[in-house]
Amino acid sequence: MVWNGEDYQARFDRIAAEGGDVHGEAALVRSFRPATVLDAGCGTGRVAIELARHGIAVVGVDVDGSMLDTARRLAPGIPWHRRDLVGLDLGMSFDVVVMAGNVPLFTPPGTEPDLVAGVAKHVRPGGRLVAGFSLDRGYALDDYDAQCGAAGLVPEARFATWSRESYAGGEYAVSVHRRP
Repeated sequence: MVWNGEDYQARFDRIAAEGGDVHGEAALVRSFRPATVLDAGCGTGRVAIELARHGIAVVGVDVDGSMLDTARRLAPGIPWHRRDLVGLDLGMSFDVVVMAGNVPLFTPPGTEPDLVAGVAKHVRPGGRLVAGFSLDRGYALDDYDAQCGAAGLVPEARFATWSRESYAGGEYAVSVHRRP
């Protein structure tokens, strides 16, 4: 899939201009009071930039150059890395690793276990992996939970939305896994 970072960002800018909340993901991440966050699959940096605005040290990673060009234009002081999340190794660990915006659904089918392993190894002891994605596209929560478990993470919470509404089934879930 070919992305245009400026067009993608313009969509969120319109939502914000119309009074919509475009920072639900960042608000949930902030509730864990992290000092450091890896925004895995950061796109144009919407989540990372909001976290940095609140004094959190953030690193963004995305495979798409156009998205990262926009992120770098919007926030040149944040470290942005063009890398695939599958097998990711930044040599750093973080209080929270967040995958917002259906990130697991954009990896090629069959690479999900390597994606989860790649981001999970960046979660420090006591830290969390937070991911939200649609469940109607062939990637099941049972598979995701098993892959998190294989990466040494344990389930902590599951929500229906980034605003922490209770999960009771449905087509979208936000999962929080912790490294003991």
